Amino acid sequence: MVKARPRPAVNGVASADRVLTVLTAFQIGDTALSLVELVERTGLIKSTIMRLMVSLENYGFITRMADGRYQLASEVMRLNAVYQEALDLEKHVMPRLHHLAEQSGETASFYVRHGAYRMCQYRVNSSHRLRMNLQPGDMRPMDEAASAQALRAPYQVGIALQKPYYSKGATDPHAASLALPIYGAQQELMGALVISGPVSRLTEEYAESLRDMFFEAARDLMRSLGFKASSADQQAAR
Repeated sequence: MVKARPRPAVNGVASADRVLTVLTAFQIGDTALSLVELVERTGLIKSTIMRLMVSLENYGFITRMADGRYQLASEVMRLNAVYQEALDLEKHVMPRLHHLAEQSGETASFYVRHGAYRMCQYRVNSSHRLRMNLQPGDMRPMDEAASAQALRAPYQVGIALQKPYYSKGATDPHAASLALPIYGAQQELMGALVISGPVSRLTEEYAESLRDMFFEAARDLMRSLGFKASSADQQAAR
């Protein structure tokens, strides 16, 4: 039986670059690394690595085994799952954004809630020279813009919409947009599908002409994400 070694009595305070140096020392095929191996791979001294490991263990990134070696822990797996989910979402969303941009002639985007803000996660720009200047990763307030309204909509409200949310001049006096909430397999809100453009082009009348096409694109995206509406939801949407 392997005797467990005592844990180092140190505080886990270290700079981010050193933490990342230790985490990236783990390679494919590694099951666990000893302190000596970590010293060789990182160039850091033992006492520094020991302090880093306390922090990483506290946050669930590292597990210290009974023989003193270290292995990656569950928080790394969780972040990998988040990363993979984001990649999978992109595969579902981007083809629909290209379709919407082509059919509408305007910019198509996918927004997600990010705390007190909404974030543009994916975007396909309009082919027009005059268009909204926004990039993936840009943040906007949760104001009265169509995308913010869609991201605030309770499920029963969002699933029963008869027309997309529409706004003009909410965040930018020159911009208009229409949006629909998008739900996933567990009826969770995944984000908002958005068409945006200058108020001079994306008028209420033009937005109304896009309604059927926009709803079909949203339903197609939700089906792709595994969403299945209940019979009650289908009745509410009629």
